[in-house]
Amino acid sequence: MNIKVVCPHCLEVNSVEKKASYFSEHCKACEASLVESKPLNVNLAILDYFISTSELPVIVDFWAPWCGPCVTMAPHFETAALAMPLQAQFLKVNNDDAQTQNSNIIIVNIPAVLVFKDGKEIDRFTGARSSKQIIKWVQQYV
Repeated sequence: MNIKVVCPHCLEVNSVEKKASYFSEHCKACEASLVESKPLNVNLAILDYFISTSELPVIVDFWAPWCGPCVTMAPHFETAALAMPLQAQFLKVNNDDAQTQNSNIIIVNIPAVLVFKDGKEIDRFTGARSSKQIIKWVQQYV
């Protein structure tokens, strides 16, 4: 079975064989690694593209640079992303920038981490969490 995955480097859609784990997988268009899974900073238009295109769960951290808990959680979010290549796609949205854009996603408190699957938000949490807590939370949607 293959799944659609958006390349975080060139945004091309790739069809990737679904496996339990990945050691090497490359984008068919730009040949960049798809397993280097650092969170990608995106705007709302690119976020919408990932949500509507990727068949992986899309995990989104809404944060702001002035938010202490957001800054504290950032390395934990990155660690979780790196631990789960091609199991989920991890994105970050600066909530200050997002507030100036038209969005139907309502964020009241940050950090807020949302999971989207099949084009819909299916869960969220607010407040800082450790990488282990984030991984455990994401695994239920993989």
